[in-house]
Amino acid sequence: MTEPLRKIILASSSPRRKELLGNLGLQFEVEASDADETISDFLSPSENVMELALRKAKAVSQWKREGIIIGADTIVVLENEILGKPRDQEDAFSMLTRLQGRIHVVYSGVALIDMDNQKEVKGFQSTKVHMVPLGSEEIKRYVATGEPMDKAGSYAIQGMGATLIDWIEGCYFNVVGLPLAFLREELKKLGIRIL
Repeated sequence: MTEPLRKIILASSSPRRKELLGNLGLQFEVEASDADETISDFLSPSENVMELALRKAKAVSQWKREGIIIGADTIVVLENEILGKPRDQEDAFSMLTRLQGRIHVVYSGVALIDMDNQKEVKGFQSTKVHMVPLGSEEIKRYVATGEPMDKAGSYAIQGMGATLIDWIEGCYFNVVGLPLAFLREELKKLGIRIL
């Protein structure tokens, strides 16, 4: 059972992150962040996801005066190229065509701001993912479901996209978008114990 907590704010409108955070038994508010999500060509994938997560938390901190704000961001990396959310169905098809039959890496960054003392902590997790070989028609049918359209790398491992993945090395929840064991450790640094 979790100890009594201060206010926690999730700086994300992602239903996946909301569900994962709820699974920890935490009471929290959701505040969508309007932060700029432009990826820098000058930062590594891990630096990019930590920067984006921190931007999201800082954007929400502009109108919150108390509590702990959690920002998170997830990207997919194939051969050092960052694949974000697809622009349209054609882009989703192109991404999945490149990912099929290959190993890629999913990075999730997490940033927390303690509004009581303005302390910031941030970090990231990475997970190797292997996507099964897919034919063009299979990819087209998956894109037609609409599931890829708001997902980094154009797939959802927690949805129908699970059938596209045959193994991972690392944290499953990291691929979904919020590495829970990692988040527990980061919250502990701010005095919040889940266990």
